[in-house]
Amino acid sequence: MNHANDGATSRAIFDWDYALWEVRLKLLATGFFIYLGVFLLAHWLSSWISATYRALSAKEKVFWNMTITRAVFGIQSCIAGLWALLVDPVFQADKVYSQQKWSWFNCLIAAGFFLLENVAVHLSNAVFRTFDGFLVAHHLFAIGGFLGLITNVKSGHYLPMMGLLLEMSTPSTCISWVFLKIGWANTAFWKANQWIMVHLFHCRIIITYHMWWVCISNWNDVVENMELPYFMVFFIGLCTLTIILNPYWTYKKTQQLFSPVDWNFSKTAVKNGSFGKLNGETLQKKRP
Repeated sequence: MNHANDGATSRAIFDWDYALWEVRLKLLATGFFIYLGVFLLAHWLSSWISATYRALSAKEKVFWNMTITRAVFGIQSCIAGLWALLVDPVFQADKVYSQQKWSWFNCLIAAGFFLLENVAVHLSNAVFRTFDGFLVAHHLFAIGGFLGLITNVKSGHYLPMMGLLLEMSTPSTCISWVFLKIGWANTAFWKANQWIMVHLFHCRIIITYHMWWVCISNWNDVVENMELPYFMVFFIGLCTLTIILNPYWTYKKTQQLFSPVDWNFSKTAVKNGSFGKLNGETLQKKRP
């Protein structure tokens, strides 16, 4: 293997002039269509190999495919976030003003993904007449934060990279939900994954506190670097994550470990009978 050529190739992927609006918008669109492709591929593969998927309602199919798409994005985000947190010397030296070409690339692709998430959530809510306030708030703050980053080309990337690291829980969340739907909630693998997921949600809380530490210890520089409108979106989103979303989701995932119930579709599942089929042992224990 020629490691020099491999390094040059990897650098060339990120070698764009990110000061140009044309470049930023193209990469945003690239992220949108890449993850739209993942969504459609998940639908095609699941329709082909999973009888459970074919039996789901249209709303649950959308959720299934979006969960898989989030898991793929979570892998990308976790790698990028850990690299900024633990490896990259530029971000280690400066957590307020630093930027890297690879971080620009990841932020723009992430913006495309969050755009897709917002389109999917709002279309799903409109078509199926549902509304999850926590999920909507999470997606709006995510897309607001990354669109703010796109418009403010001087803003540092360390905090957005930590925001991407919060997606570390999405692969385990995907496994948990999909395995729950296909009736494998009583397996040792599902329970082990659930323990890992609960742990990762606690790690999310720690990362959030780390973001607060960076902000508070560099308060004036962070406000100046982000500029006030972008900082307000970021600050309100970080407060919402810290006070409401992270604690709530950690509680729900811990509760799910001991009571494997899909609260997203529990009413629908009981109504159409699929929940009883997938969790027959639980229902049988309740019968006299």
